[in-house]
Amino acid sequence: MKIIAIIPARYASSRFPAKVLADINGKPMIERVFNQAKKAAKLSDVFIATDNQIVFDKVKEFTQNVLMTSDSHISGTDRIAEAALILEKKNIEFDFIINIQGDEPFIQPLQIDSLATILVENKNTQLATLVSKIKDSETLFDSNVVKAIFDTNHKAIYFSRNPIPFVRNTEKNNWLSEHTFYRHIGMYAYQKQVLQQITKLKPSTLELAESLEQLRWIENGFEIQIAITPFESIGIDTPEDLEKIVNK
Repeated sequence: MKIIAIIPARYASSRFPAKVLADINGKPMIERVFNQAKKAAKLSDVFIATDNQIVFDKVKEFTQNVLMTSDSHISGTDRIAEAALILEKKNIEFDFIINIQGDEPFIQPLQIDSLATILVENKNTQLATLVSKIKDSETLFDSNVVKAIFDTNHKAIYFSRNPIPFVRNTEKNNWLSEHTFYRHIGMYAYQKQVLQQITKLKPSTLELAESLEQLRWIENGFEIQIAITPFESIGIDTPEDLEKIVNK
């Protein structure tokens, strides 16, 4: 069984234009993401999918594993689906794809391997993703942090920007002492056939309400397997985010 990673590297960003090329101690962000992904033991290979010639040319300076995709994709999942089709036309074999965000230069290889382990242990897995325990109330009640709940078999039940579940008859500042909450880490694994199927689905009512694409998959009957990681996600959305991390 072969598991590959594809890193979507979109050039445009409303809050941080060209952030995948932002310099971090002498290397562009996308190169640091690529290098971290290459350290994952369970990946057969790593590719970068972009929509911009400047990014394409920069990536070519450190790897030949770069693919040009359309600039009209709404999500990283859509871009990865196109990239997967390009790879198949090149006769590159794979069974699963892991989507690694292009703005997480400090991603831990063990995070990637923990997600890949789900696929190795169950080849029938359709989709998989990661969560980590929420440790503070600020994170719990932050609507920019997506929360997840899952069943006893670690299959996702729901994702929300609100804290889930609601802890009845308890003051909100005591919720964390009454229940274990999980935040979603936005890294996905897709069975290659399932990837093409989910990108053909129309936006669902729950997806539109929460602005979370994974709810479209759940509403249409696809199963998302969950793995718990001890590592936090450190995404970079603004120049200020980058400055804080670099100056730590």
